[in-house]
Amino acid sequence: MKKIEIFGEYIQLDQILKKLDFISSGGETGMFLQSHSILLNGQKVSEKRKKIRPGDILQIDEESYQIVGDCS
Repeated sequence: MKKIEIFGEYIQLDQILKKLDFISSGGETGMFLQSHSILLNGQKVSEKRKKIRPGDILQIDEESYQIVGDCS
């Protein structure tokens, strides 16, 4: 499981997809959601701007990511 560090209280799904280079712009989020399996803490995600917080587990297709907050 890979770890993704975020800064602040949360990050939106579209922002994290850009951060991971799955999409290049927010406009691609809808298409990406339709063609990939995305789970947040085991629940299917269909909201483009779903808030993802430290402690959450995001699964994109077969890859899992643990969201962690800024440690500094």
